[in-house]
Amino acid sequence: MRWKVCCFAILLFCISGAVSSAAQSRIDCGAMNSRILKRSVRYCVYIPEGYDSSVPRRCPLLYLLHGLGDNEQTLFNSGGWTLIDDLRHQRKIGDFLIVAPEGWRSFYVNSADGSLRYSDFFLHEFMPYVEGRYRVVPGRSGRAITGISMGGYGALRFAFAYPQLFSAVSAQSAALITETSQQLDAAMHSGYPLANVIAEVFGDPINVRHWDANDPFLLAKKNAAELRRLAIYFNCGQQDNYGFEKGAAKLNEELDSEHVPHEYRPYPGDHSISYFISHFDEVMEFHSRAFHLTK
Repeated sequence: MRWKVCCFAILLFCISGAVSSAAQSRIDCGAMNSRILKRSVRYCVYIPEGYDSSVPRRCPLLYLLHGLGDNEQTLFNSGGWTLIDDLRHQRKIGDFLIVAPEGWRSFYVNSADGSLRYSDFFLHEFMPYVEGRYRVVPGRSGRAITGISMGGYGALRFAFAYPQLFSAVSAQSAALITETSQQLDAAMHSGYPLANVIAEVFGDPINVRHWDANDPFLLAKKNAAELRRLAIYFNCGQQDNYGFEKGAAKLNEELDSEHVPHEYRPYPGDHSISYFISHFDEVMEFHSRAFHLTK
């Protein structure tokens, strides 16, 4: 799941080309002290050039959740902003802020033992902090969430659990696990690749009640009526190294059965930086349309 920074930068340069010298977007990185987590949490914000225009205005905001092994700087330090700027200059996307918080190995949920209350932090501290610090379109219409791999799980979980807070959600190669908690318990002691992380977050053995409460599949069924007001997009490589294509297909079937409109894109590819990059522009264009910034 770890993105190779040097490869990312080279590939992004090859794909997106040089950014116009007129670009004045910027990256604002900082940290906030969390009372809930009892620690400092780093974050980075992509700010489009239109935000700093002579006439102050509010912009929509997209939360971006990183994958396992990455951090809040991965996209921006590796040159990801060049691709975003290029899309803007081609008028394929409009102006919106992109906020990436540090997520560690949390899966962006509260841990079963209560030692890391990441979901509580994100909802009750981080979102109010960011939205009070930057000029953003207030409320649900100006707020969306996306993520990659572990972050894709987190984005879907947040949006499906709290559809009243977000107008759109997207995910690339989301860490959607189709095995039952009982199957995972057995697998975790026989070399399952995510065993240690799952045990840290969901318990060993898995706390079934906690697992089910955060399960995107069950949340999609539970909150189907509210999800019909949510713009939903997700993709996954069909040769995913972790088998997450099975989870994407299952989510597609679940949303279809509940008559929840969504966009599902199964593509050739594995769980790699080259796959994520090749479809990142599609994700950004989806959110620009969902924010009604482009057609």
